[in-house]
Amino acid sequence: MEDSRTALLMEKLEEVVDPDLQIDIVNLGLIYSIDFPDEDYCHIRMTMTSMGCPHTGTIVAEVKYLAEQTFPELNEVQVELVWSPPWTKDRLSSLARYALGVHM
Repeated sequence: MEDSRTALLMEKLEEVVDPDLQIDIVNLGLIYSIDFPDEDYCHIRMTMTSMGCPHTGTIVAEVKYLAEQTFPELNEVQVELVWSPPWTKDRLSSLARYALGVHM
């Protein structure tokens, strides 16, 4: 997943914060992959902490918007919401674990 564009976008996506948990989606482990299969296309696979998250639409829209703003040369940004593999607390970064008081 790591190339310079992916790294830059991951950095930008740290601005997207889950309103309930007050942790950004990168440290929550919600971003599964970011691919640039073509020069003008970006495909982002992500999940949510639960299928019933009331903020899904807003968060997905923010992810797409940030990708488009970061790379204005893109003709298409696709944000794919996936449920497999399901999100678990194992995906939390050490920062998120500390902030949420999760001990593993």
